[in-house]
Parts: sequence; C-alpha cells; structure tokens
Amino acid sequence: MSQIPINTSQNVNINFATASVGERIAAFFIDLAIMISYILVIFYVFFKLLNLSAYVATLDDWSARTIFIILYLPAIVYTLVLESLMEGQTFGKKLMKIRVVKIDGYQASFSDYLTRWFFRILEVWTNSGVIALLSIILSKNNQRLGDMAAGTAVISLKNKINISHTILVNLKEDYVPSFPTVVSLNDNDMRIIKENFQKAMKIDDRQLMTKLSNKIKETMKIQVDSRDFTERQFIQTIIKDYNFYTGKDS
Repeated sequence: MSQIPINTSQNVNINFATASVGERIAAFFIDLAIMISYILVIFYVFFKLLNLSAYVATLDDWSARTIFIILYLPAIVYTLVLESLMEGQTFGKKLMKIRVVKIDGYQASFSDYLTRWFFRILEVWTNSGVIALLSIILSKNNQRLGDMAAGTAVISLKNKINISHTILVNLKEDYVPSFPTVVSLNDNDMRIIKENFQKAMKIDDRQLMTKLSNKIKETMKIQVDSRDFTERQFIQTIIKDYNFYTGKDS
C-alpha cells in the first residue's frame, strides 16, 4: 500500500495510505449492487405493477428515452451525488473505509466530483473498468484518470487514530479561555497543531514553533502581544481554548 503526502491547511505534509485496488473494487461492487437493486425495484414497480410499458410503447423514441432517464437518474448520478453529500464517500466507500480527497489538502468541490463521475463513464462503463484498473495500478498515487484530472486520490481510513483522541487536554474547572475565535478551527486543524507543537517541544525546534504560531494567528486573523504570551504559551492556550469551547475535555 503506497503513501501519498497531502499538504494540509496548516501547511504541513501528512502521509496517508492510498486505498488498495482490492478496496476500491470491493467498494465499486457494493455500490453497483445498490444501483442494480434500485433499478430492479423501479422496473418492478413501474413496469410490472403499474404497467408503464404499455404507455411507453405509445411514445416516440425520444419521449420513451426521457422517461427511462428520469426513472433511472438516481442510479446514473449515484456516485456523484453521494460523494458530494458524504464528503468523498459513497455507501461502498464508507463500508470499505476509503475516501476521495484533494491532493492539495483542500476539501474536494462539486466540480471535482463531477470530473471524476464524467471520467468514470469513460474509464469504467465503456470498457468494463479495464482502463480504470490499469490506471490505478500504473499511476504513482493509485489514481485513475478521473482522479488525475480532478487532482484527487482515494485514501484508506483504516487503522487511523480517532482525531478526538489526539486533541484532548485536561482543563481545570475554573479555566478561562482567551481566544473565542478559536472555534473557527476544526478538529483536523487542532490535531495538526497539537502534533506539530509536541514535535517542536520534543526537539526544541523554535523555527517550527514560530511558523506554527504565525500560521495560527494568520488563520484566526488575530494579533497577539508577545508581552502577554510567548509562542509556546500562545499555542498551549489555543489548544486549551479549543477544548474548552468544543467540550472536548478529558
């Protein structure tokens, strides 16, 4: 299983394991089973129970095709809609614990998912998936052509430490927070901040401490007087404040 470096919002590279070919194929067949089940149900309800076929037979070809497209549209756009709504996952990907992410660290947009969906038609449905399979096997980051065009990759979420486990700190009952705007950060930001802060503390890397402190201030759009907080105290306070406001205290 290869590793892919992704540049996060804190300008730090983290290596993620790319999803294996087997995981992606399994997710595909789970999604395919869901789509086929939907089509079978629609066919049975509308063409067997409601006898829609008799009405369709009276229509011209374009009208008949339009009805079929409308009825089967949820199956056609299944991956596009679910990846957009579930942040890079379908039911198959969720069960296999894999996800579509942007290589540059930003959240994939609808246009990225649309690009992947369009290329899926060319890579999977027109040639039984041969092109997609070869692309995943031969590419550096296990990407199919749609991933390359969209700037995305599919990563594995298995055996990862839960983010909430890495951002917890002990707070005193009378703790008073100093930076309310810390709520503009998210769990992933805080995990990265804490990991790099601990790394800087361990090896006494003052350059990393300064870079991290400046990045936090830039992200939160705040100015801090050095007479009130040293860089070390500032970062510690940010971590504590985040725990205070989000209720993530141990």
